[in-house]
Amino acid sequence: MKILVMGPGCPKCEQAEKTVRDAVAEAGIAADIEKVKDFQEIAKYGVFSTPAVVIDGEVKVVGKAPSKKDVLGWLK
Repeated sequence: MKILVMGPGCPKCEQAEKTVRDAVAEAGIAADIEKVKDFQEIAKYGVFSTPAVVIDGEVKVVGKAPSKKDVLGWLK
């Protein structure tokens, strides 16, 4: 599973990354989590508001940090 956390490093983006990492650890699954800060790369996914989370190429959330409950639901 490949998870991209997109954002320039703002507080909400940092929260999104922490939430994703915590949820992956809690779920006990193997996932490659990558932080994407390059706006051109982010735009390739049609994302124009951050933070955003992409799992296996599918955009799951844009413009807000997800809750751990949301992330756990996406991981199943």
